[in-house]
Amino acid sequence: MNGTSFFNRRHVLATAVAAAGNALALRCAFGQLYLDITRGFVEPMPIAISPFAGDTPQAREQGEAIAQVVSADLDSSGLFRTIDRRAYIQSPDELRGIPRFADWRQINAQALVTGLVRAHEPLTVEFRLWDVFGGTQLRGLRLDAPSASWRRVAHKIADAVYERLTGESGYFDTKIAYISESGPPTRRIKRVAVMDQDGANHIFLTDGSQLVLTPRLSPDVSRIAYLVFRPPAPRVVMRELASGREIVLGEFPGMSFAPRFSPDGRSLLVSIAQGGNTDLYRFDLATRQLRRLTEGAAIDTSPSYSPDGTKIVFNSDRGGSPQLYVMNADGSGVRRISFGSGRYGEPEWSPRGDLIAFSKLEKGFFHIGVMKPDGSDERLLTRAYQDESPTWSPNGRVILFCRQDRASGRTRLFSIDITGYNQREIPTPLDASDPNWSALLP
Repeated sequence: MNGTSFFNRRHVLATAVAAAGNALALRCAFGQLYLDITRGFVEPMPIAISPFAGDTPQAREQGEAIAQVVSADLDSSGLFRTIDRRAYIQSPDELRGIPRFADWRQINAQALVTGLVRAHEPLTVEFRLWDVFGGTQLRGLRLDAPSASWRRVAHKIADAVYERLTGESGYFDTKIAYISESGPPTRRIKRVAVMDQDGANHIFLTDGSQLVLTPRLSPDVSRIAYLVFRPPAPRVVMRELASGREIVLGEFPGMSFAPRFSPDGRSLLVSIAQGGNTDLYRFDLATRQLRRLTEGAAIDTSPSYSPDGTKIVFNSDRGGSPQLYVMNADGSGVRRISFGSGRYGEPEWSPRGDLIAFSKLEKGFFHIGVMKPDGSDERLLTRAYQDESPTWSPNGRVILFCRQDRASGRTRLFSIDITGYNQREIPTPLDASDPNWSALLP
């Protein structure tokens, strides 16, 4: 996908997070736009997203579909509220030029998105973001892409709007890998699946004939690694997403868990069980060599790199109960960071490096929580019968996790903002567990 734009990477809206009150203030540099979030509560910004104009019926149809996806993306963030299109005064064709801002002020639109679609091959889409009260264009973008990639075009536009109006990078043009589950509890069929972050373009990568676990996408989203229980021994498999080619990385002498890519994509962290304890290893993808990082009579699992690759957070019972530890990437300097009550597990370092997400079992309930890398400022975001497997959006603003319902036994995917608000279900065709959220697509 090629794009030329009037993107200005300078933040026009300053973002301030008050740690004590979980407060976020979004402020336009011109002073017209305000979105205040106090104690985690978001009053969404009213935004108008017009269907994109087009020169042919096909182009107009695609323009309508693109606008709907942009609207759904922004609404799902909890920071925006798309105004009902029945209130719009100007038509898409009338919005090819400069909008009549007075018309949009009447319906209290603080921002306006307009666009134009030229439905040939490749598809050409232009969009503009307007500050209604300031009467200025905030951003413009042109994208050329294959017609089949129109949803990606919409996600990229939503990312551009999100970035311009929040000062943070977006997370809509991304993929989610997870384990799709079906069948009775005693004979679960598990398949590796990948989909867009909104549940669209869903595909199964495995057929369910073998048990698969812990899918993890590479930093460039070109590969996926997962564990396959295939006789005679469990093995870690890496699959190229474009070609479908599957590479067996190795049959390890013990059971291997949770492969996790390094930030540069050149190695994997794996957990291998031998002789009653489990240790962490670094597996070099080029040389196929294992390097042991931890040792001792403990179970060390669920490793996750810091964004700069210098640290690793992991789960261990070396202190008597499952807790979180951080060490240097070479295995030195191990230190415990969780000291609250309960049992901690499944840590994942935020892409921003400022927080670590985790799951926690305390007093019969599961929680998804976050803490700083030194273990301070622990906050629990959820409380349920079973919440597990937290994974971060690429901007470090949203956490995806799986939840099992006690009554029905169903396992589904949910997302929640780091403030603890805006919890939403992510649709999947079957039960879903162990999600992994990709970086922004290249």
